[in-house]
Amino acid sequence: MAKLKTLYFCQNCGAQSAKWIGRCPSCGEWNTYVEEVVQKADTQAAGSWKPPTAVAVGSNKVAKPRPVSEIHFEEEARIITQDGELNRVLGGGLVPGSLVLIGGEPGIGKSTLMLQIAMSLHRLKVLYVSGEESEQQIKMRAERLGDQHPGCYILTETNTQNIFKQIDQLQPNVLIIDSIQTLHSGLVESGAGSVSQVRECTAELLKYAKETGVPVLLIGHITKDGSIAGPKILEHMVDTVLQFEGDRHLSYRILRTTKNRFGSTSELGIYEMQGAGLRQVSNPSEILLSQRSGESLSGMAIGATLEGNRPLLVEVQALVTPATYGTPQRSSTGFDSKRLQMLLAVLEKRSGLRLGQHDVFLNIAGGLRLDDPALDLAVCAAVVSSLNDVPIQGEICLAAEVGLSGEIRAVSRLDQRLTEAEKLGFAEMYISQFNARGLDLKRYGIRVQPAGRLDEVLNGLFG
Repeated sequence: MAKLKTLYFCQNCGAQSAKWIGRCPSCGEWNTYVEEVVQKADTQAAGSWKPPTAVAVGSNKVAKPRPVSEIHFEEEARIITQDGELNRVLGGGLVPGSLVLIGGEPGIGKSTLMLQIAMSLHRLKVLYVSGEESEQQIKMRAERLGDQHPGCYILTETNTQNIFKQIDQLQPNVLIIDSIQTLHSGLVESGAGSVSQVRECTAELLKYAKETGVPVLLIGHITKDGSIAGPKILEHMVDTVLQFEGDRHLSYRILRTTKNRFGSTSELGIYEMQGAGLRQVSNPSEILLSQRSGESLSGMAIGATLEGNRPLLVEVQALVTPATYGTPQRSSTGFDSKRLQMLLAVLEKRSGLRLGQHDVFLNIAGGLRLDDPALDLAVCAAVVSSLNDVPIQGEICLAAEVGLSGEIRAVSRLDQRLTEAEKLGFAEMYISQFNARGLDLKRYGIRVQPAGRLDEVLNGLFG
């Protein structure tokens, strides 16, 4: 038995120190060091993974530098899942030997998503390791999902020693861990979920994934500020970091990519939570606009935005009422409140509107959180519509950024926004005159209204 000792670890970056210090010299954060009992890693504990063969992989092989021109690369075939949204976010499917981390708030549906993926891989052998739920609880969720996969095995275990024993016997094609904060390794004496335990368990799983080519999916908890719980080095060790977002009181969920070594970080997947599990939303614009009433109401405008590489048409709702207290309220849901205040100042200064004595409430319908500057024009139009109580015609949408001097600025990938608006039956779109240059408007069956100033758009909408 190795000698035990106490070390202090930074909860932010994972740096260690022999004594407690107030400010971490590595990341600069204050009061992040916690005390943990650790064991010297002078021998390999039974909990770490070893190759099943007698000779360890690469044990007799010494790495030597090679010119990059002499390195041959053959792209491995990805594992294509039945979940098209996950395939899009990962860049085309699961890469063999990759380590994927999925984080999200409690109750958002991380375990449901992973079990749904495990049950859909019919031609592969999947091992689902759960440290949070019993076998009966997972079986109840599987019955609710309605898909029974005989090649999906459930293991309720938190000790990495026992997990790797079962892995050697089963030899799965895909490994799912729920969650990484519940595992504990024999190399470290501290409790599960501590900085050293999370780092050591992830290192063992990373070694297993790289030496066997089996993709590993990790579910991670998040802290109260929304970041992945544990040391920051956890996100550096894995190949892909996915964030599962959404309001658990609403039905829509968004799967974003914050890091991806094998694809783009601008893609996202959209799901709808139902009683039978998560349903893929292939055309989110129709879903977001499906609850619009036939009559035109004031304070509503349709904006063409981009989430990743996917064009979306969303409904921007605004409510402007006289302020009953001294200081007017400025509240927004799904939109940056500071940008809303900037746009209100532009409307007051450049368009002469009196908004200083009015409360302004803004909402992005559907529970989405968007930060695309192309929604600026739709926000301004919705605010003016509610202020004057004049509705905007239902077949009009807007896509442009508004500058501080009241100019209408160009946005990126306008052709995708126009195609999406035309597909959904919109007849007219207001854009920046700088976007109209070099654009073949005859290709689209939608009337394009270029404008250079905010006043031009407001006059065209309200007269």
